[in-house]
Amino acid sequence: MYQVPRGTTDLLPTQQKYWRYVETVAANVCKRIGYERIDTPIFEASGLFVRSVGAQTDIVQKEMYTFDDRGGDSLTLRPEGTAPVCRAYLEHGMSNLPQPVRLYYFCPIFRYERPQAGRYREHHQFGIEAIGDPDPTIDAEVIQIGWSVTQELGLENLSLVVNSIGDSTCKPNYLEALRNYYETLLDNLCNDCHNRYQHNPLRLLDCKQDTCQPYIKEAPRSLDYLCEPCKDHWETLLGYLENLRIPFKLDHRLVRGLDYYTRTVFEIQPPEEGSQNTIVGGGRYDGLIEQLGGKSTPGVGFGSGFERIIMNLIRQEIEVPDITPRPTVIVHRGPNALGQAVKLAQELRDNGITTVLAPAQRSLRAQMRYASSMNARFALILGDDELANGTASVRDMDATNQEDVLQEHIGSYLQEKLASRTN
Repeated sequence: MYQVPRGTTDLLPTQQKYWRYVETVAANVCKRIGYERIDTPIFEASGLFVRSVGAQTDIVQKEMYTFDDRGGDSLTLRPEGTAPVCRAYLEHGMSNLPQPVRLYYFCPIFRYERPQAGRYREHHQFGIEAIGDPDPTIDAEVIQIGWSVTQELGLENLSLVVNSIGDSTCKPNYLEALRNYYETLLDNLCNDCHNRYQHNPLRLLDCKQDTCQPYIKEAPRSLDYLCEPCKDHWETLLGYLENLRIPFKLDHRLVRGLDYYTRTVFEIQPPEEGSQNTIVGGGRYDGLIEQLGGKSTPGVGFGSGFERIIMNLIRQEIEVPDITPRPTVIVHRGPNALGQAVKLAQELRDNGITTVLAPAQRSLRAQMRYASSMNARFALILGDDELANGTASVRDMDATNQEDVLQEHIGSYLQEKLASRTN
């Protein structure tokens, strides 16, 4: 039998309520703060990600799904959400709009990784980008959105972790300090860190191997190397977070895994430790638009994995509203009743009432069992007597009482019953 590809999963009807709940809460928070939705293609030119994410990152070297199409163009399934949005910002002249341009999106992300809890080869992301304003108020706004979404979802005991990695002025001095620190430790590092030392020493702090963890803890702190503008930006941001009453922790080891980050980086983490558990992660990327061929344009944003959010909703036993209305099931006896049942079902659906026909060729008892298995709110029973009287027997499946109602009034009757139960 065929099965889903490794690292992917089917989203079954019973799971959909979690996905729609997260999407609804996230979209509502974004709209309240003035963000608009954008959707970009699932695949892009491969060069977009090599240039933006960084040629020496694990994503580009090990994880991208890249292929040549029939025209000979190299394309890559989207491995992250920010670069495509920045490409769209440039391509569609969004720099002419009032700045910053505030955008949010929901999209699948593809990375070839070792599948494990909270990490899949296809996962789904909620992300936001605010492009065109360098002020730390925008950093605070972006962090506030991530924090508000997690709080409105009902998640508890989360930690906001923040750091600043500087910019093109002060980061080179910090990178040199990292190289000097790690120079005598190379024999003790993993193979990947040997490559990071040569090409991107900042990634040394992002290593997940146990053998490298003790050295990361003692590494130089980026905050000690910030230039005055970066230091002002950082201290102002912390003041805004305090004004917003968002609790936060400082972590000099936090650098994120993409080359385009500058200044602010942050993560929102659940109580369980480990890199696979981060719920929200992002930061500022003031040089990315310029890397992609545009004018120097600041930006800041984050990505948040649906699967990890839902994993934590389930872990914390948070009740999620069911998005599927309980149906009305029409039970019928005899061929004449079946024809009328088909007609009545469509009339009820036209009135906005979720209606399902019980399977034909089954006994009345079997049809009632079917209604129970469908978690029906009401069962409408049609037979020869009901056809003769122009009625239907309406059984309340919760109260187990039954009432005869004229067929022409059933729509309004059910709407009134359903409204009273909702209220």
